[in-house]
Amino acid sequence: MIRRREPVPFAFVAEADRFRSNVTPPPRERASFGQQAGRWLLGLTLVAGIAGSLLIGMPALSTDQPAPHKQPSQASEGR
Repeated sequence: MIRRREPVPFAFVAEADRFRSNVTPPPRERASFGQQAGRWLLGLTLVAGIAGSLLIGMPALSTDQPAPHKQPSQASEGR
């Protein structure tokens, strides 16, 4: 069965992929010095937090430490 192409009721929908606007958005306002300093400080705080957690957590994750000696419990001693 051959399908018959019907016209699109809204022509602008069919041509939307070919349409380009000639309206340009307004230029973005430049961030103030305080905003830039705040962003840098936030980024530096996040990086320092990640680095600090790695420094503190790495000794606990290392496997080259010898196993701690087990001391016998009082229940295992003969009385």
